[in-house]
Amino acid sequence: MSVDKDTVAKIAHLARIKVPEEKLEPLVGELNNILDWVEMLSEVDTDGVEPLTSVADVTLPMREDKITDGGYRDDVLANAPEAQHGFFAVPKVIE
Repeated sequence: MSVDKDTVAKIAHLARIKVPEEKLEPLVGELNNILDWVEMLSEVDTDGVEPLTSVADVTLPMREDKITDGGYRDDVLANAPEAQHGFFAVPKVIE
């Protein structure tokens, strides 16, 4: 697969990236090199290889799944400009 100058301009437009006309041609070469590299990756034989989430064989620690209130209400409300009855107090925005 390869791209041409018009395709690069369309990609730039869709990505909302302003690319000057004189920079389009170098981008064509760069994008074609990237696409060639991706095509080479598809040639690698991955049969029998299990999917990985990490190269290190690590089991993540599990915690008990229980609902708590966090226990930090007073610390959090200390940062509030105004608090009432244990909640943030905000000005009324709808009349």
